[in-house]
Amino acid sequence: MSLLSIAPDSVLARSGMADRRTRRWRFALINLVWSFWIIAVPLLSGTPLHDWLPATALGYALFLWFYLRAYSVPARATWRYVPALAALGFVLAPLNWGAMVYIIYACVFAAFAFRSTRVGVLVMVLMVAAFMAEAQWLGWSWPNTLSVTFWALAVGGMNLMYRAKGVSDARLRLSHDEVRRLGASAERERIGRDLHDLLGHTLSLVALKSELAARLVERDAIAAGREMREVERVARAALAEVRAAVSGLRAPRLMAELASARLLLETAGVHVDNRIHATNLPEAQDAALAMVLREAATNVLRHAQATRVVIHLEQDAARARLCIGDDGRGGVLREGNGLAGMRERLTVLGGALSIDAPTGCGTRLCAELPLAPVARLIGIDVPADAPADAATIPAAAMSGAVAGRGR
Repeated sequence: MSLLSIAPDSVLARSGMADRRTRRWRFALINLVWSFWIIAVPLLSGTPLHDWLPATALGYALFLWFYLRAYSVPARATWRYVPALAALGFVLAPLNWGAMVYIIYACVFAAFAFRSTRVGVLVMVLMVAAFMAEAQWLGWSWPNTLSVTFWALAVGGMNLMYRAKGVSDARLRLSHDEVRRLGASAERERIGRDLHDLLGHTLSLVALKSELAARLVERDAIAAGREMREVERVARAALAEVRAAVSGLRAPRLMAELASARLLLETAGVHVDNRIHATNLPEAQDAALAMVLREAATNVLRHAQATRVVIHLEQDAARARLCIGDDGRGGVLREGNGLAGMRERLTVLGGALSIDAPTGCGTRLCAELPLAPVARLIGIDVPADAPADAATIPAAAMSGAVAGRGR
């Protein structure tokens, strides 16, 4: 494996950075800033260059190798670089007190190098104890010794907590995925049972009447025609029942998607400011906004690099407006399949989608829908004396309308 190859279970891969390798290495290089003490300490103390610079330069080259490898190697190999970094600090300490920063880096990686947290803590304590013993042997002051000790244990302890949080978040994501999988499996089973109950008797009846019509066609054409019309009636009734069952089972709901989006984003460390507490939207509009929220949450997680998201719904008698804003990087230059799908769903219902995403200033996505009867919006004739809900078609039928227009 080359120096810049990142193992899937390495410290960099588990750091929560973006998937691009250059971004991960940027994270590692930023953390090198603390190594400036290796040069600053002897310079500020006035130590002659020839006393410390050659050994420090050689030691720093070794440190860079250990440091980059510790970040990128598989988890099972990270522990090798912990004693290597510590030994580098112990060897160079008599020449350059600033080399004690290597002990702090060793504690950083000790937090990730061992499966057991207790082992990691023990290794940190042993390294710090050895450092304190060497510091007293070299005659360093207690304030300086305690300062390095504090920072080594503090940084190591923070990384242990960061690691524990990462494990907890991973378990939560797995649990969330498992709940979704079980929910989908249960829904498929329920659909299967419902379709069996709906169609089992009906198809048996269709088969019997079709057989009877075939026998009657030569002897009594009128009776045969009557049986075939009965077959048609039964088949149409069965089709209507199946459509009603599927639309009721498959339509997404806005409040359910809100709970799912909130769990998804907060698991990834994004704070969600929820300003939706209840809705009374028609079925088709509720389903369309639920799909918009689902796609928006996915986009925030994948692309926005945001830390905060605000979800707000404005509703009156005529219109509903759902806005999702984040504080991420913004800069949406073109619409992908997700945004195009959102816009198409909303257009079918007479709505609109607006996106405001200035570079570096976050993204604000707003979906607006009229609350007029859906059937009239898409050109279906509805009798004037029909009840209000008769003009509202199921959400699943709306998805079929979208698909039909797409073709």
